[in-house]
Parts: sequence; C-alpha cells; structure tokens
Amino acid sequence: MHLSQFLPHLVGIIFIILMIGFLMNTFRQPQLVGYILAGVLIGPAGLALAPDIATVEELGALGVTLLLFFIGMEVSPRQLISGWKIAILGTLFQIIISVLCTWGMGLWLDWPLSRSILLGFVISLSSTAVVLKLLQDRGELDSKVGENVLLILLTQDLAVVPMLIIISLLGDSAPSHNDLFRQIGGGIFLLLFSAWIISRDQIRLPLIRHIRGNHEMQVFTALLICFGMAFISGILNLSAALGAFIGGMLVATAKETEWVHHALAPLHVVFVAIFFVSVGMLINIEFLRDHLAQILSLAVVVLFTNTFINATILRILDNTWHDALYSGALLSQIGEFSFIMVAVGLNANIITQNAYQMTIAVIAISLLASPLWASLIRWIANREQFTH
Repeated sequence: MHLSQFLPHLVGIIFIILMIGFLMNTFRQPQLVGYILAGVLIGPAGLALAPDIATVEELGALGVTLLLFFIGMEVSPRQLISGWKIAILGTLFQIIISVLCTWGMGLWLDWPLSRSILLGFVISLSSTAVVLKLLQDRGELDSKVGENVLLILLTQDLAVVPMLIIISLLGDSAPSHNDLFRQIGGGIFLLLFSAWIISRDQIRLPLIRHIRGNHEMQVFTALLICFGMAFISGILNLSAALGAFIGGMLVATAKETEWVHHALAPLHVVFVAIFFVSVGMLINIEFLRDHLAQILSLAVVVLFTNTFINATILRILDNTWHDALYSGALLSQIGEFSFIMVAVGLNANIITQNAYQMTIAVIAISLLASPLWASLIRWIANREQFTH
C-alpha cells in the first residue's frame, strides 16, 4: 500500500499540537498560545513539517470565517445597534489617535507620511480571532466588556476596506473605479441586508424542514450559508469574515442555531487552530534572534499604547475604569488583517523588506503575548481602586 508523503508530516503536526496543548493545560494557559508556538515549531523556521505557508494561511482564513459565523449566531443584532456610539466613535478615535502616534514617531525618525499612515493603520487593528476566542473561553462574550469589544472589532473589520483604499492611493498604484464602485455598493448592500435581518423576528430559510434529522445534509447546508455569505462579501471587495458574521445573524434569526452549532463545531475547532498555527509559522526565528531586543521593545510599546488608547476612549464613553482597562487590554494586540495591510504596503513600496519582516514579527509577538497581557491587566483592574 502506497504511503502518502504528507502523512508522516500530518502525524507530526498533530502530535506537536497535542503535546503543546497538554503543556498549556498544565500551566493553565489559553490554547491559542499553544497553537502559535506549534506553528513556530512546524513552520520553515522550525522542523519544516508544513513548509507551504501560503496554503496554511488560506486554511487559517477559513478558520477566521467560521469563527465570525459562530459569533454572528451568538450576538443580538439589536444590542449591536444600541451600542452604535461605542462602535463608531470608539473605533474612529482609536484609528485617528494611532495614526497620530505613528505620525509623531515618523517625524522623529524622518519617515515619509505614507509610512506613518500605513503603520498607524496596522497597529490600530485588533485581532478578531484572538479576542473572540479569549472571550469565548472565559465565558465573557455576553458581558458588557464582551459586547463593547465585539462592537469595536466588527467596526474595525468594516474600516479595513477604506484603509486598504487609502494605502493603495498612497502607493504606486491606485484602485480602479470598478473596485471602488463594488466596495461602496457592496457596503450599502450588506448594511441594508443586515437591517432587514434585524427588523425581522424570525426568518424562514428555504428547504430547512427537509434536512431536519439528516446530519450530513445539515453539515453542507451550514457550510453553504457560512461560506456563501463570505463569498458574496468577498466578491464585493469586502471582508469575507464580515459576510460570514452576517450569515450567522441570518441563521440566528431563523432560530436554527442548535443544529448548525452541532454540525460545524468540529470544523470550527480545526480551522481556528490552523489560523493560529499559521501565525506562528510567519515568525522568522533567525530574524527574531538577530533583532530580538528591538522586536520585544516594539511589541511592549504596542501593547501599552493600544491598551491606554482604547481604555481612555472607552472611559470617556461612560465605561467604568475596570471595564475600560480590561477592554483596552483585550484590544491591545495587532490583528490578523494587519498582515494583509503590511503586505499591501510592501507591494506599494511604502515600506522596505526589512521593515516588513520587523512588522510581521511584532504583530506575531503581540498576538502571542495577548492572552497573558489581558490576564495581567484584568488582575490589576480587579483591584479596589479600579472598581468604579
């Protein structure tokens, strides 16, 4: 019997993930930290068990899509609308202040304005996958902190589109009129579709009654809703994960969440894990070793700065210092869409290859440190002087 050449690699990958997972459980650390560490060992800088980073990144993107689909089934659309002030003002001020901070640093380091804007956009985006996984694991998704953080994360996902347009305009090539039309029209379509979902008490999905009791058909129906909405969003030049989130709201309004959760739960676990593994694979060990002090210093500055910016904004928007600090810490890391942002900046000749590698390393380290940082700030916030 012919043995596939990939099978030993697959066994090794699963074994490493499992062993590091046991280690994380022993020290009571989040599993996502273990996935990132596994990615470092599995990737080309480690044992090279999965040298094709591009394929792993594509699979990881499916994990983010599934994650947003599940979150869409769990949140209340009306709560999202009622928190528009947090969503719009919180996100807008956070992006503006981040860009001003990098612009000030750019003046000191003699950066061109385009680089300052790009890096400001990069550090302003938090990781939807990391934060929502933390909130789910801690049972805090339905808390006030969870609702506020979710509002900001979703608004950040919407803000990625104009950010990418601005970066393209600052670089060597501008987006076509056709792309701009699709993005604007697509945004209006998704907003109107979301408003229609919110306005309905219940939506009847076609053919649903024919698949009750048929697990196999339920799996493929759930996948069609999730990735179908993601596909529609993607061809409109918008975030595919955002389309999946709206698909989750559609399923929730149809009151069909129980069997969808059951059908897709195993795939959700696997693909979300692959996403975090892909983050670990991006860490270049040699580059990290040669620039360790600089990378760690920048990562610490990012965590401190983002926590302070977000906490201050949320405190101004009538949150307690306790909730504001914890929310700020949850949003302090640099997100997965920043990988796309910095790659676009490199292709547009806004940053150099060395700056690209540095930024990728800082993003990965901030993601790796995020759970411990959030736990530390939560412990500080729970002290008496931060309870009001």
